[in-house]
Amino acid sequence: MANEELNIKQLEAKFNEQALLRRRKLADLQEAGKDPFDVYKVTRTHTSDQVKENFEELEGKDVTVAGRLMSKRVQGKAGFSDVHDRFGKMQLYIKIDDVGEEKIKEYKSFDIGDFVSITGMVFKTKTGEVSVHIKDFQLLAKSLKPLPEKWHGLKDPDLKYRQREVDLIMNQTVRETFLKRTAIVSGIRAFLDKRGYLEVETPILSPIAGGAAARPFNTHHNSLDINMYLRIATELYLKRLIVGGFEKVYDMGKNFRNEGIDVRHNPEFTMIELYEAYADYNDMMEITENLVSELCQKVNGTTKVSYQGTEIEFAPPWRRITMVDAVKEYAGIDFNTIKTDEEARAIAEEKHLKFKKDLNNCSKADILNSLFEEFAEEHMIQPTFVCDYPTEISPLTKKKRGNPEYTERFEGFVFGREICNAYSELNDPIVQRERFMQQLKERDLGDDEAYMIDEEFLNALEIGMPPTGGLGIGIDRIVMFLTDAASIRDVLLFPTMKPLA
Repeated sequence: MANEELNIKQLEAKFNEQALLRRRKLADLQEAGKDPFDVYKVTRTHTSDQVKENFEELEGKDVTVAGRLMSKRVQGKAGFSDVHDRFGKMQLYIKIDDVGEEKIKEYKSFDIGDFVSITGMVFKTKTGEVSVHIKDFQLLAKSLKPLPEKWHGLKDPDLKYRQREVDLIMNQTVRETFLKRTAIVSGIRAFLDKRGYLEVETPILSPIAGGAAARPFNTHHNSLDINMYLRIATELYLKRLIVGGFEKVYDMGKNFRNEGIDVRHNPEFTMIELYEAYADYNDMMEITENLVSELCQKVNGTTKVSYQGTEIEFAPPWRRITMVDAVKEYAGIDFNTIKTDEEARAIAEEKHLKFKKDLNNCSKADILNSLFEEFAEEHMIQPTFVCDYPTEISPLTKKKRGNPEYTERFEGFVFGREICNAYSELNDPIVQRERFMQQLKERDLGDDEAYMIDEEFLNALEIGMPPTGGLGIGIDRIVMFLTDAASIRDVLLFPTMKPLA
């Protein structure tokens, strides 16, 4: 331990020494009238991938490339170096005969991490690597802090998340993850646009935290002198647009929930919610399984992934199972035989289930849901739709056709984790008000995540909303599965972090 602490101190001293040396180099450049921070623009003719992909056309011709200097092996009168741009690596070759003694001396003084532009001739080395033979160069920006050592990279997880820019520079796999994320988001838009959906924007600040059972972030609007909330869901606004005649709509953006942080949860996260008039939850299942499998094919070239060592197959059709059948299969309890709340509470005591409210205030619905979460959820490894949730815990959902104790609701699970939630939407304004009133009672019993009453939404329902299917998908969790990311922080460029003391 003592030796480890000594090595860390030596490393810190070395970094501080290098940083000081870089500042001296900058001062010398500025004194000589060569301040790199006075460069405003570079005319780049090609990116690294364009040079490589068009080698036959460009061989023997001059190009100008630019990027961050990531390696430099220049000894004596010649040598190689690498510059990285967004699209990859470009090898450079410099020789004193081409640039002169002063220029090669200047080039040797550049540090790893500096930004440079290079003009030179495209050629291929004896080993077959496409390269640029330097004729001229310019320092574009000075890196005043040394990058982590190449072979070890940025390993400290906390530092990786706090200094994502350095993580992106040093780790190719991290860059690939976020390039895939961009492809996934654009793929979602393309999928829905092709099906005739309209992308819309709904408020992030709202007087009501509605559309989901969650604890909101509170804020205050000074001019209006009212309390407001960062949105926890976009559902109620989107359904008002269905009322207004936008028959297929979606909103993809940030939601905020004032809850814990772990490998699956971040207070700020990306969701997509979509709503389609004249559709039901069966249609939402079809959209979900086809969307996710298409995204997987797009970014990975297959509908299969290996997630944390487990093979997951996203190709449709996904498994469908009711919540009652899942509890029967994995907890050994047939809820079709449970007739009263008292019987259910006895099972809850036997299974040592925990609730936010007193067990005597828990219903069959509460206990069925808890049994599912405790005993069945972890077994949903392959993509599975768990269907038909109890009515009491699904206040925005239509009752199940032929079985009013349950609703037409499903949640999608992969690797034991929820990725989506969907309904045949409740469009009866009278029943919806009754459901909201029941949620107020739940708040009084201690459930601070119970739904609030939204009078503007109820007014919209009274104007009339057609039968509608709705779906919400957690984008971050989809990205996790398609990039084999163990933590949600690995797919968020800048996850929420506790400030350093």
